[in-house]
Amino acid sequence: MSIATMTARALASPLLLVLIFCLMPAQPALTQMPEFSGGKLPTLAPLVREVTPSVVNIAVRGRVKENNPRHRDPLFREFLGVPKEVEREVQAVGSGVIVDAQHGYVLTANHVVAQAATVQVMTKDGRRLDAKLVGRDPGTDIAVLRVQGAQSLKTIPMGDSDRLDVGDFVIAVGNPFGLGQTVTSGIVSALGRTGIGEQGYEDFIQTDAAINPGNSGGALVNLRGELIGINTAIFSTGGGNVGIGFAVPINMARRVMDQIVEHGHVRRGRIGVSIKDMTAPALATSTEGIVGALIADVRRGSPAEQVGIQKGDVIIAADGRTIRSAAQLRNKISLTQIGERLQLTLARKGAISNVSVEVTPAVDTTGKVYSSRQQ
Repeated sequence: MSIATMTARALASPLLLVLIFCLMPAQPALTQMPEFSGGKLPTLAPLVREVTPSVVNIAVRGRVKENNPRHRDPLFREFLGVPKEVEREVQAVGSGVIVDAQHGYVLTANHVVAQAATVQVMTKDGRRLDAKLVGRDPGTDIAVLRVQGAQSLKTIPMGDSDRLDVGDFVIAVGNPFGLGQTVTSGIVSALGRTGIGEQGYEDFIQTDAAINPGNSGGALVNLRGELIGINTAIFSTGGGNVGIGFAVPINMARRVMDQIVEHGHVRRGRIGVSIKDMTAPALATSTEGIVGALIADVRRGSPAEQVGIQKGDVIIAADGRTIRSAAQLRNKISLTQIGERLQLTLARKGAISNVSVEVTPAVDTTGKVYSSRQQ
């Protein structure tokens, strides 16, 4: 979507969730921390110099069909001589992050390239390079590009977004409003945000680092110079930054990228359960004080039933990582490779136990596709 379109929509709506575009750099070694001693002023400049070469600007051209009801009226078409379907050319700008310089892979946001016919990336040193869309995943708003025949690209090291805490310092790098590479700073304001957009799989990092239209697909970076998120959206009343931005955690984006590179798309998994967040009635039972995801139902004959998971169990950890919400567990199950076993820790009537459950395809033998609430 163009900047003008986003601005128009922002003015027409009292509260707008704006999808954005951004970018990010690369480097396998930890970057230099700002100096606070020796008479030097504190600065993020060494960190910025290290990471910005890994962030690219993205320019997209494509064609979309006009959704005009009059074009479906045969009398209107005959009178004006217009075709049944009318297409218009669209242009968009965004950001991307070089995550594998050897193979030319660039992470960006799905909505940046969703209508792309051609994609071009521009590096910090001014090179314009053609890129091919490897695959995209609307459910997580992640897409993977591959730069054609590029030399001397720089990979940004990936961090561990599961280790983030509210209050951690971060910087955002991107291409706001198509102005060119821009760096802003802030903190992690919240973790595990859901219900932000229309995506089926959300676990957003919230930050007050300034993010604006054009930053989508850009990098959210910690003070070690590690990529910890892909910027994707802002919450805004007027189309611009108000200090509430959202990024897809890099741990989620990395799992999506691995599947896209291997299969061309994401093959989602399931274990045969319905899950929901803990509620007040649930907390008043023997699960009081436990944080996790509540098993609302178990499908008969499913992998979950076969290993003894029951309705009312609370999943408190998956593969050793604490589970805070149903959305987090849903994401973990759906992005685990088909055929792998997931190690779950569950609480039942005050007792803690561990089970190992196989992840199966989210499409059964009849071709039925399970919803994001059925895991």
